[in-house]
Amino acid sequence: MTRASRIISASADGFYYPLLPLILYVAGDTRAAALLLIMGLGFALERPVYYLAKNAFKRNRPAQALPGFNSVITPSDHFSFPSGHTSGAFLVATVVVMFYPGLFWLMYPWACLVGASRILLGVHFPTDTLAGAVMGTSFACLAGAILAGVTGV
Repeated sequence: MTRASRIISASADGFYYPLLPLILYVAGDTRAAALLLIMGLGFALERPVYYLAKNAFKRNRPAQALPGFNSVITPSDHFSFPSGHTSGAFLVATVVVMFYPGLFWLMYPWACLVGASRILLGVHFPTDTLAGAVMGTSFACLAGAILAGVTGV
């Protein structure tokens, strides 16, 4: 379970996200640029709010908040709320589903598994991942709405 959680969590490391539009572009999909544009705007809007929230709430991670609790991995930053991995996963899932509705059943379960993996690895509380899911979905929808006239989505 720990190995699977590590793999799922790593799949939501941000540097993988531009690969999807790149692969689509190389495959000749004309929607790749629009997908990249909405995803980029979504992250440009989401990341500052994420960092502000993280540093405003300053919620300790489970290993610091719960005596005797040890997390499986070392988190990349100090605070827990909201989950950035989960936010990013839901943002990507939402943008992908805007363009490819048939991938709903692949993308949202993946995003949910990312959130669950962060809990199982001991670096987040469930409410951290729930907030991340809401945040990522919201900013994807906002970016899609802002760019609807440009991208045709």
